[in-house]
Amino acid sequence: MRADGRAGARQVPARTYATGAASTALRPLLESPRRPARVLAAFPAGIYLEVRTELEPHVIAVVTGDAVRLPNAMVVADPVPRVAVGGEAWVGDGSIELGRLGLRVRRWWDPAPPLGPADPARLARALPLLTGLCDASPRRPGLEGSGAAELLADGCAEASLLRSLTAAEQLIGLGPGLTPSGDDMLAGLLVALRHLGAAAGVERAVWLAGWLAAAVTFDARGRTTPISATLLHCAARGESSGEVLAVLRALVGHRPLQPALGRLLGLGHTSGADLAWGLRIGLAAVLCLADRAGRSISKVGAGGS
Repeated sequence: MRADGRAGARQVPARTYATGAASTALRPLLESPRRPARVLAAFPAGIYLEVRTELEPHVIAVVTGDAVRLPNAMVVADPVPRVAVGGEAWVGDGSIELGRLGLRVRRWWDPAPPLGPADPARLARALPLLTGLCDASPRRPGLEGSGAAELLADGCAEASLLRSLTAAEQLIGLGPGLTPSGDDMLAGLLVALRHLGAAAGVERAVWLAGWLAAAVTFDARGRTTPISATLLHCAARGESSGEVLAVLRALVGHRPLQPALGRLLGLGHTSGADLAWGLRIGLAAVLCLADRAGRSISKVGAGGS
């Protein structure tokens, strides 16, 4: 009580501040004017925020170091606060505000680091190893046996836009969960085509990735979950989780494949296996397109001799 007998004004808890390491994919959103957001999902190791913006990524993951480092994530050292789904938040002007917690970026990390040059012969040796490890794993893709998945693989190997786009249209949003199996497979495919195609100098694979990315991201927000739509936009730019990028580095010979693939396959219920399936399709397509390009060059050389 105050000296005059009246109750004192209620004290508002002071805002606390912390820092984190953020994906460079978030930079345009975090450095734009402050916008409202809502808590889309909340777990012990992470919170997903949906921001009211046309920018992508429009979903931000605030996660601890124990969680998957998604390409749209800010990683924090301390436990994430307890928040309610549907709760309010703010993003922009250099920070993320969750209740009384303000988060600022301490450093940035790249969710799409280039692989560097890759020998197509090494990639060719990696494909049967990747296939064998995936086939032997008890973690199975959610759409195993899907006709659309087979059509996608065939279309990509032939660089057929019609078949590839037809399959992609069927796969967007297909399957249950925050990230449906069809979306995870497409995300793995997009990053594989773009990164492995660039590393091996297979321009046709990068070209195909661009066309597929445009088709997959068109109206993605209306066809799948908000989290999955954002991850498809990230994959369209070659951005992915640390686990996917580790497998790509293993395929070009920068690290052992088996442990990297094991960590990827362990993600989620089927997400890791779905992403690995997309990587397999992408790697096989890069090799087929490289072989076709080599045969075309040989024919030109033979014709001019």
